[in-house]
Amino acid sequence: MYTPFGTSINRIVLNNFIKRTLTGLIFVGILVSAILCGAYTFAILFSLITALSLWELYGLLKHYQDATLTRIVSTVAGAYLFWACFLDASGLTGGTVFLPYIIFIMYTLIRELYAKSPNPIHNWAFGFFPQIYCAGSFSLMNYLALGRVDAMPSSEYAPWLVLAIFIFVWLNDTGAFLVGSLLGRHKLFERISPKKSWEGFWGGFVIVLLGSQAVACFEPQVSRLHWLVLSAIIVLFATWGDLTESLLKRTLGVKDSGNILPGHGGMLDRFDSVLMASPAAYIYIELFIRN
Repeated sequence: MYTPFGTSINRIVLNNFIKRTLTGLIFVGILVSAILCGAYTFAILFSLITALSLWELYGLLKHYQDATLTRIVSTVAGAYLFWACFLDASGLTGGTVFLPYIIFIMYTLIRELYAKSPNPIHNWAFGFFPQIYCAGSFSLMNYLALGRVDAMPSSEYAPWLVLAIFIFVWLNDTGAFLVGSLLGRHKLFERISPKKSWEGFWGGFVIVLLGSQAVACFEPQVSRLHWLVLSAIIVLFATWGDLTESLLKRTLGVKDSGNILPGHGGMLDRFDSVLMASPAAYIYIELFIRN
């Protein structure tokens, strides 16, 4: 029986799958290459990601409850924070590199005295939230990759810590999707993300634990136990990061944070898990691995 409508739907689904797959492969290729090539390629890529994420989030917040935000200034300031942390972690400069960012914080506060906004608290909250959520999380990656000079024997670039976070996040996403699609019955957090299940969570968790032991073979400087614990922490906080961004989008009334990545949405949609997992990984690494 001829069903042109059904054929059209199948063609659209196939095209979306191809688009999503190609975008994903290019995205992973650029990310892995930049991390492995060296400290400066890492910094250039992630400062760009920081700026794009901030621009995206400020754009969403700007139209929420009539918030008055300095989108360009705030985006530039967040990107500057990333570079300031990179220079500090590299040992190339001292704490004075953060002074311009401190000036930005004071500017954001003082600006409301003259803006005559009906709700300056909203503007302060919406102005500083992306700095913490996006710029702060991405900036911490510099200390994962380089480490402070006084916290490590050297400040040599160590891409494996940053790359491991992404590998564990990708394994978790893949495992959770596959197991959840096949066996998912019990909702993980139905109020915020109805498609996620406990079965998917545990499926991703087990796959990441196994993957951590494979990573340990390539980087034996960190013990297998540390890799195991670190991977478990990343799964937990990556899941919370995913749910946090889902809550953010539900609150703002949007499906995707943007459309910069065809088939994948926006920058926040791609880095939501990492934004929560990287600070958690940094805390564990500083407390238990480097010390």
